[in-house]
Amino acid sequence: MTTTSLSPTERTRLRRSKERAATDRRVLHEVLREGMFCHLGVVVDGAPLVLPTAYGVDLDSGPDGTLYLHGSVAARSVVAAPDQTICVTVTHVDGLVLARSAFHHSVNYRSAVVFGTPRPVTDPDEKLHGLTVIVDHLVPGRSSGSRGPNRKELAKTSVLALDLTEASVKTRAGGANDEPEDLDLPYWTGVLPLRMVAGEPITNDDCDLLVPAHIRTRANQLGAPSCTDG
Repeated sequence: MTTTSLSPTERTRLRRSKERAATDRRVLHEVLREGMFCHLGVVVDGAPLVLPTAYGVDLDSGPDGTLYLHGSVAARSVVAAPDQTICVTVTHVDGLVLARSAFHHSVNYRSAVVFGTPRPVTDPDEKLHGLTVIVDHLVPGRSSGSRGPNRKELAKTSVLALDLTEASVKTRAGGANDEPEDLDLPYWTGVLPLRMVAGEPITNDDCDLLVPAHIRTRANQLGAPSCTDG
């Protein structure tokens, strides 16, 4: 796993609020690790198309790590992506920043942007690895707790690999930044924290098994009520 600094390019260099840029590549890894879905930006038939997409990350693949994306072999975004530079974003909204003035309302966030030309994964072993990484990114250990894809399912699925070489991270934390002349105004100011919380696992009607340990662990990681099945 590389720990080199993020080196800005013309596409990743921040133009505004430059002090919010992160240069430590480990911050990029954290944003990607804690995210669940990304937005894939690609041009299809001359128009921009941005789609929510599941992803997975292998930080030990390639010089800077690899982000894996998947989709149907017939998906226009997946078909068009390898012929161009794409943009993948992952964003965490950590809080609503409420100021005394409407102008200074803001959001606490962590956001990563990755640019690059993805390559279609054609090697069968890497394709299966990429799909495993995606499944285990959402729920660690899930690939071992489910049937793997068969030949027919693999034929219907495309996997794209995108190097994490060209990327930027921007973050905001802390309270509101009101103007000095507004500090005595009679308006509440502060932060409303936000986080994603899982509910208690719901077993399917056609399943009579107890909730397995890896599901309970993931649910508890996401703040679900503690469950004792399994």
